[in-house]
Amino acid sequence: MDIELARFNMVEQQIRPWDVLDPRVLDLLFRVKREDFVPTLYPSLAFVDMEIPLGHGEGMWTPRLEARALQALQVQRHERVLEVGTGSGYLTALLAAQANVVVSVEIHADLKAEAERRFQARDIGNIQTRQGDAARDWNMDGQFDVIVLTGSTPVLPEAWLRRLNPGGRLFAIVGEAPVMAARLVTCVQSGAYRTDSLFETLVKPLVNALEPERFVF
Repeated sequence: MDIELARFNMVEQQIRPWDVLDPRVLDLLFRVKREDFVPTLYPSLAFVDMEIPLGHGEGMWTPRLEARALQALQVQRHERVLEVGTGSGYLTALLAAQANVVVSVEIHADLKAEAERRFQARDIGNIQTRQGDAARDWNMDGQFDVIVLTGSTPVLPEAWLRRLNPGGRLFAIVGEAPVMAARLVTCVQSGAYRTDSLFETLVKPLVNALEPERFVF
């Protein structure tokens, strides 16, 4: 397989048609090699428009979802980023290429360890990995300018909003199948937030994600 042609086709046939036109994001997709983060069982799927299995029922986001999230967040070089769900580590590496530091929390120890090996092999030094359950909050690393939830959540916990610095942005996929929407929440000032609905998609929920209250008859 011609890797560079496959990467080019991924960008031109999957990502641009999904309204990702930011040159910073497109350049990043050529610089940070997606194939380096795909599980060894699935090398031929690196540029395919599908979730790639990671184990534990988890999946690597599709290329176009990764790109749309990056375009929406507009991460800047001085910013601190929190990622909930390290997964393969690819989105983590994309975020780290734009940010000052990325704190990435993974609930599964083996996924965390494998992602760490990938970061070390590629000399990515501004990622701090944590193991734990951050589906509803993460109170161990202070405030953040950017937060990304890589699994969906039926209800967005308000605790995440309080983790944002003024001007900070949170990307989350909210809802339950078959209706989920990617949202960008911006902290316009302390205690005040704006929510923009970006697009509909389906993503597996975070382990222990907050559930809505349900009536019992």
